Amino acid sequence: MPVYSMTGYASLQSTPGQMQADANQGFDPALPDDWRLSLELRAVNSRFLDLTFKLPEELRPHEAALRELLQKQLRRGKVELRASLEHQSSAPDQMQAPSVPLLQRLAAAQDAVRSWLPQATPLTVGEVLRFSTAPSSLALEPAQMLQWLLQCMDSLLERFQQARETEGKQLADSLQQRVEGLRALAKEAEPLIPQLVEQQRQRFLDKWNDAFKQASAQSTAAPVSAEAAQERALSEATAFAIRIDVAEEITRLQSHLDTIENLLTKGGELGKRMEFLIQELHREANTLGSKSAALDTSRISVDMKVLIEQMREQVQNIE
Repeated sequence: MPVYSMTGYASLQSTPGQMQADANQGFDPALPDDWRLSLELRAVNSRFLDLTFKLPEELRPHEAALRELLQKQLRRGKVELRASLEHQSSAPDQMQAPSVPLLQRLAAAQDAVRSWLPQATPLTVGEVLRFSTAPSSLALEPAQMLQWLLQCMDSLLERFQQARETEGKQLADSLQQRVEGLRALAKEAEPLIPQLVEQQRQRFLDKWNDAFKQASAQSTAAPVSAEAAQERALSEATAFAIRIDVAEEITRLQSHLDTIENLLTKGGELGKRMEFLIQELHREANTLGSKSAALDTSRISVDMKVLIEQMREQVQNIE
């Protein structure tokens, strides 16, 4: 299953005749073909599914059907559906001169209005032309309109999902690159800790040996045994090793990275789970930085946080 981005855009324009030719599903070919339906579907990221509809009055009765259709296809995102119905005879090159009977009716209507409202402004030429070219009501029954609308929505959603899948693949590839970067940093950090522990162990031994020699030379009491001094030094080194050991953090980080890779391979609805895993990655990187006892491990922790923050921004766009 592909990885889908929450952001996407698609548009479609159709007439009843075009939909009949495309769908070939028994759509009545005698229906008027002088109307054009325009649809736009766009989405941005959001924690939940938030649907907004901007529809003309002719399509308002079908908002519930549109909402149900989108809820079946989408899971997250702030989604806006825009629709418009346009009568093609309103184009300037298709404009016709008003007929005499129509002009007579407009004049009679104007006289009736001005008889009651003498201050009313007379009709202008532009208003007369607009009234004369106003389209008649759409000659589609509600069931026919819904059929046409849903067939258009099926085509629109197919384009929309393709756009989201393309962007989702780019996000998945980018996340995979950063997963590989984090693995490389974890691998770089693993051998540093034993080296630091050994260096600190030797440093403690040298310090306690020096202190033992000075105490033995200055004290008149029974000198401290070399074995006791060495045991104290080893105890300090052990406590230091426990304090800076990040093997558990590295193991958990690798486990989280394995889970992320499996999710990217599986696809589907993975955004919320990925957000949780990003939080866990950030926690392990923070712990690595707090236990840092050398500049190298501090640098690795900072580099990890940069990659994880980049992953967080990308995951916010995944459905």
